[in-house]
Amino acid sequence: MSEYRYDGLVPAPGRMGVDFEERVDFDRLRSYRLARAREALANSELGALLCFDVNNIRYITSTQIGEWVRDKVCRYTLLTRDGEPVLWDFGSAAKHHRIYAPWLEPENSRAGMLGLRGSVAPDAGFMDRAAMEIKSLLEDAGVANAPIGVDIVEVPMMLALMRAGIDVRDGQQVMLDARQIKSRDEIMLLSSSAAIVDGTYQLISEILKPGIRENEVVAQANEFLYAAGSDDVEAINAVSGERCSPHPHNFSDRMIRPGDQAFFDIIQSYNGYRTCYYRTFGVGRATQSQRDAYTKAREWIDAAIALIKPGVTTDQIAQVWPKATEFGFSDEMEAFGLQFGHGLGLALHERPIISRLNSLDHPFTLEAGMVFALETYCPASDGYSAARIEEELVVTDDGAKVLTLFPADELFVANQY
Repeated sequence: MSEYRYDGLVPAPGRMGVDFEERVDFDRLRSYRLARAREALANSELGALLCFDVNNIRYITSTQIGEWVRDKVCRYTLLTRDGEPVLWDFGSAAKHHRIYAPWLEPENSRAGMLGLRGSVAPDAGFMDRAAMEIKSLLEDAGVANAPIGVDIVEVPMMLALMRAGIDVRDGQQVMLDARQIKSRDEIMLLSSSAAIVDGTYQLISEILKPGIRENEVVAQANEFLYAAGSDDVEAINAVSGERCSPHPHNFSDRMIRPGDQAFFDIIQSYNGYRTCYYRTFGVGRATQSQRDAYTKAREWIDAAIALIKPGVTTDQIAQVWPKATEFGFSDEMEAFGLQFGHGLGLALHERPIISRLNSLDHPFTLEAGMVFALETYCPASDGYSAARIEEELVVTDDGAKVLTLFPADELFVANQY
């Protein structure tokens, strides 16, 4: 049986390590991710990968020191074709990892400082020093004359690498190659992450009553998520009433009223693995216009899910969704992200990206082991309500297995009266 064939639910085991069930094997997870990165590097023209993106650093080194580093560009790792990962960390985190991350060679867990997004100016020399250290490691590995892939980088650091004589190329695509097929452990973590949000929606269905504000729903959802094991609540969209159309992609302090249509998107992670999980509710009651919009959004997402299997191309999926002009937008750029699919993993947006904007002219072939979310959106005929539905799924040999299990076949009316 294929690793990606499930006869029932995709496993979402408990968070504890136990001796009586096989759950997530983190040693196996670490080995798989590093092997995938090595394979992608070997299949490229690059001699090494230099990564500053925290998701790529975690994928290669299985280290993370806190969500606060996400926008600091203060950690980086180098992976050469035949070498072990070298990690430059924030101050004392390097010493911590020498103690608690034994899968890294101790001498490869180093302290580094580039300037904290320019707060220490480049003329202090930290970036030039780092570039020369990287160049020395490339020479030791015998790849100093090969192009080096970089995922994201500050402009001054890019210039410092060039001054050091390093041929910098795009390494982002190589890392996306590595990350697009998930292992059984990654899939269990993604399923467990979705299970946390299942519970969050149960909470929302209970508290979604007239008088509560969007921001209060977000606050209580955050509390539940962190208590349930989330390690990062990236964002929660809470959109209700007249804010539903067009979709603003945020939350406000609007007070929920009787008869509102309201939708939510919960973007969070468990052990780094993210969710993007929309659900739409009626509050107390629902109009026929609201129900009709929900039915149409459900038809669009079901048509896409029915196509999912290895070998299908993303243009085939995008074609079952309406054109932008058919649901109130001037073009596909303006409607981007509404009829939408995107890979999920350590990042919110991985491969494949599915939409009429990019997929019709640049199709991508689905493979078993991919995990992605599909999202649809339909404005209601009343001019202000709208329905938003999202399902996360695994591509298996037998088609799609859905990870997001809170009821969504029809419009869920919370606290109906």
